[in-house]
Amino acid sequence: MRLIADLLSLLVRGTALMMGLVGVAFSIAGLGGLFSDHLDAVNHAAPLWLAMGVGAVLLGGLFARGAERLVMMALGATAVVACAVLMLPEVASAWRFKPEASRPGDLKIIQFNAWHENPTPKQSLAWVLAQNADIVVVEEAGGGSLELIKGLTAAYPYASCEKGRGCEPWIFSRRMIVARGHFGPGLPSSWAKIEDPAGAFTVVGVHFVWPVPAGPQQAQSRKLVQGVGTLDRRSLILTGDFNSTPWSFSLKRQDKAMGLRRWTRALPSWPSGQFSRVAAAPAPFLPIDHVYTGQAWRAVKVERGPAVGSDHRPVMVTLRRSAK
Repeated sequence: MRLIADLLSLLVRGTALMMGLVGVAFSIAGLGGLFSDHLDAVNHAAPLWLAMGVGAVLLGGLFARGAERLVMMALGATAVVACAVLMLPEVASAWRFKPEASRPGDLKIIQFNAWHENPTPKQSLAWVLAQNADIVVVEEAGGGSLELIKGLTAAYPYASCEKGRGCEPWIFSRRMIVARGHFGPGLPSSWAKIEDPAGAFTVVGVHFVWPVPAGPQQAQSRKLVQGVGTLDRRSLILTGDFNSTPWSFSLKRQDKAMGLRRWTRALPSWPSGQFSRVAAAPAPFLPIDHVYTGQAWRAVKVERGPAVGSDHRPVMVTLRRSAK
């Protein structure tokens, strides 16, 4: 029995050391993302490095002794501090947001990557229709999610795509679309100018590539900033699957360059459900679906929807015109 206890203790202490080393290595490397897009890519997994740091502190503190304990706890604490530098401002912004009750005249937006491998598009469609949103922006509108698009096309009188054509993303609206377009090749995007009694506004939907390998996503971000600059930013609404977390320097730079307010703060949307053929997610932990607005709008509600067949959770934001 003593031998088994010693082996278990060694296994736990070895796990603590491994977690501390991996956590501190990647979290410290991520700080170099301020200068390198390649190093910045590891920041998207900051919640994992944070969990490893916390694990090293707890396991090392409980099961190690002497200098070994100090080393494990120091490694873990360093990883926690490095992750906090990146993540704490975002979490603090989420805490400061105070939701309000909806009222007539508010604008409800749904941002939803429907996933081209969606196994239950009817479930997705039923949920989206039940929300009675004014605007729905959908990415990956093909393959398994095509039935969702057909249902939304029938339910919404206006869309960013002309009949018989495909878009990436799609924008569906209950209010009249008076103009539409996109930002050109290299950036899956759609924009729609929408008529409104309080003044026309433009909705933009985008879908970025993954952050690995570094480079293509940053190029899309620069193209988006350029495209947004051609529109009336004050009344603009921008949504999409950015495949980029708010603790990455890439998204921080984009936020600053666009001059828009991002309302989706520390709101994890991926992964969800059976997000691959071999893995299922108990809960999302990466915030990569975002909603921005110009100064003409303020959010009164920011919500995450349930798992409805996609590998992303839908995001719902209720907007209200700002006082002039």
